[in-house]
Amino acid sequence: MQKQSIFAEFTEITPSAPIDAERHGWRAKCLQRLIRLDLPVPRTVALSADTVRAIAAGVTPDTARLAAAFGGALVTIRPSPANPEWGGPTTVLNVGMTGAKHAEIAAVHGRAYADALYLGFVQSYAIHVARLDPDMFTAEPSPEALAAALAAYEAEMDEEFPQSPARQMGEVLRSMARAWEGTTARLLREAKGAPSDAALGLVMQEMAQAVGPGLSGTGTIQLIEPVTGAPQVTGRFRGLNPANRKAEETLYLVRDRRGHSLEDAAPEVFAALQAHCRTCRERLREEMLIEFALENGVLKVIDAVKVQRSSRASVRVAVTLATERIISRDDAILRVEPRALSELLHHQVDPRAPRDRVARGIAASPGAASGRIVFSSADAQAAAARDERCILVRRETAPEDIRGMHAAVAVLTERGGITSHAAVIARGLGLPCIVGASELSLNPRDRVIVTRSGRTFREGDVITVDGTNGEVLAGSAEMLEPALDEWFTTLLHWADNVRDIGVRANADTPDDARTARMFEAEGIGLCRTEHMFFDEDRLTVMREMIFADTAKDRKVALDRLLPMQRADFIALFDIMAGLPVCIRLFDPPLHEFLPHDREGMRELAEALDRPLSEVTRRVEALSEFNPMLGLRGVRLGVTVPEIYEMQARAIFEATVEASRRGAAVVPEVMIPLVSAKREVELVKTRIDAVAAAVRTATGADFTYRMGVMVETPRAALRAGEIAQHAAFLSFGTNDLTQMTYGLSRDDAGRFMGDYVNQGVFPEDPFHVLDEDGVGELLLIGSARGRQTRHDVTLSICGEHGGNPASIAFCRRSGFDYVSCSPFRVPVARLAAAHFALKDPDIAQGNKVISND
Repeated sequence: MQKQSIFAEFTEITPSAPIDAERHGWRAKCLQRLIRLDLPVPRTVALSADTVRAIAAGVTPDTARLAAAFGGALVTIRPSPANPEWGGPTTVLNVGMTGAKHAEIAAVHGRAYADALYLGFVQSYAIHVARLDPDMFTAEPSPEALAAALAAYEAEMDEEFPQSPARQMGEVLRSMARAWEGTTARLLREAKGAPSDAALGLVMQEMAQAVGPGLSGTGTIQLIEPVTGAPQVTGRFRGLNPANRKAEETLYLVRDRRGHSLEDAAPEVFAALQAHCRTCRERLREEMLIEFALENGVLKVIDAVKVQRSSRASVRVAVTLATERIISRDDAILRVEPRALSELLHHQVDPRAPRDRVARGIAASPGAASGRIVFSSADAQAAAARDERCILVRRETAPEDIRGMHAAVAVLTERGGITSHAAVIARGLGLPCIVGASELSLNPRDRVIVTRSGRTFREGDVITVDGTNGEVLAGSAEMLEPALDEWFTTLLHWADNVRDIGVRANADTPDDARTARMFEAEGIGLCRTEHMFFDEDRLTVMREMIFADTAKDRKVALDRLLPMQRADFIALFDIMAGLPVCIRLFDPPLHEFLPHDREGMRELAEALDRPLSEVTRRVEALSEFNPMLGLRGVRLGVTVPEIYEMQARAIFEATVEASRRGAAVVPEVMIPLVSAKREVELVKTRIDAVAAAVRTATGADFTYRMGVMVETPRAALRAGEIAQHAAFLSFGTNDLTQMTYGLSRDDAGRFMGDYVNQGVFPEDPFHVLDEDGVGELLLIGSARGRQTRHDVTLSICGEHGGNPASIAFCRRSGFDYVSCSPFRVPVARLAAAHFALKDPDIAQGNKVISND
């Protein structure tokens, strides 16, 4: 009774059959849809997931009934999980091929065809069902090869090859069912997002015999080019040469001067295939690849699957389908994965071109570039001056490498993690970057790189950095241009109409601000002013200020920096044209602006006209055991207040100047690394005094907003009292994660992979926001801040601001906006729209954004 009830669970797929995607899988449901569209699909039977589970558990299937359903025809058995992305066991073709069937086919179609068919099935059965050594079953078709394969099977299995179609069918079904339940298969599909209990359906279909006196063969067809998404008939057809019926060849689909085509050989079939593709597109609401066969001139549609496509093609297809009203705009938004947009913003290695991979590292900043290897920032600048493309290769980058990074077309480091200095700066600049490339051994002194396999690359050799997938390639690779086209722009405008959390950009320079505007950021959420001081003409002045012995001497140097900073801020305000600009006051420890090698100290001594011994002593005095936890941020503002006063004056004077010639500017001044309310009070008092002085001196009135960067655990815990003096709280999740975990973000990459693999952390917390630990601090800080000041603006401005999962957390938590690197703004805009569409009921304190 149990067997009978279970094996009533195979269903012939007809237009009205009770086929369900959850029970029978995506392939069974898709085939039913094709049948409903009157496409010529061969007879097909679906086995439910319950049936497949029973087979895997040892229940013997009633294969005699199954075989009878096909009337002695050969059968193909394919996997049909609920989601096509989950994969499945290998398809087995020509089940039912026996010695008697071989003789029958040979009599009709010839011995050579029958031998090839039988051999292919024996090889497939031996490898995928009997699990025999594949090396024993790899011979090319011939009468001798068939005999040898049958003999090898009998020798290994101690029995002849099964001659019962029902037995073959039962063994194939059992093998596929058990393969799905295996540990390796389960782990592979779970890695693709499948639940641990994901079920498998199976589909059995009558084989279309692609042979006969008329045109015969098999092929695939689709109506788009898979890399660009442009309309184009694409595919292949393998059949008999129309001019020589005994020779098999691959035909072009579309008429082509280079050779025979299906359009020439069978124009009515070619037209029917295009019509079938268009029907699938309109009725299934998707660009489909159709697998077909011609049997003596008769067309059979075997299967149809979603066209595999690049990210740029996905955007174009989704927008085109929505524009033609085949799908809705909301549907189009949800069909494009936010992370996929990163690939459209930069040059990419053409996936159709060959790749000579020499090493792999962490994909830290997307895009790809080719150039000559240089090992120092000075060499990178020299190469740029010669208009020569170069790739900066370093063990790790430091702040003084910023000029070299600006000059390079890509960055490659031997060490570092996803939030190391090189990664953060490269993402901000839109530079392709790979960090943690431990497969490379770098020797800066000899200016040579050695790969794990022993290949050597010297300064001046050309390599390609593919920051999208973390691969280092030898030589210059073929590239695809960025895809900032009409489809990209349209999709993001549709996204803006539905998202309900703001998106700003982290921008430190006018170039960054222009990029932010190009990607339609709603303002600057973080401007790191210290990056402005690393330019050549400012660095010496900055060092003079550091070496000054008195406040008066410091002010002399700062007065020289003031007009430079003012010009920076005027440029930012002009570019942003009235959009908010949040300026973080000086943050890093002063030692970052000083050289650390003897040659650099000698050059500094000459520039400052001071003895080398004095320079050496001062550098040593400023060094700290743990500088990122030392004299930096607000601590400098309290102990060396002249720096913040200069910056505040530059901000306010720029505000007056920019407001006179354009939109009114309301700057946001942010105090970094706060831990105590008193720090905010001291800095705010001084900045308010500077603002009053500028108003008096210029005769102009202006307003500004003062806020705090919450990046220490104590600031999050004391946010209630800090918010008394802050119009906004911006959570700097880079440092907050670092301090919460007690981890160096620059060094964690060395062991983070092991931690994630062993389940210590689910993800790298510097890459994906830790909602349990760091997230709890964000929730505590935001709740206490709003309890004190209900209108306080909340945001995050660390690298997590561009991560979709982190954006979802911020949206659920009622934050007003996220801020991220300019090149991550499109990703954030689309991700925010996804969450608004998927979860529209979340209460938001934010104003819904509409950009028609």
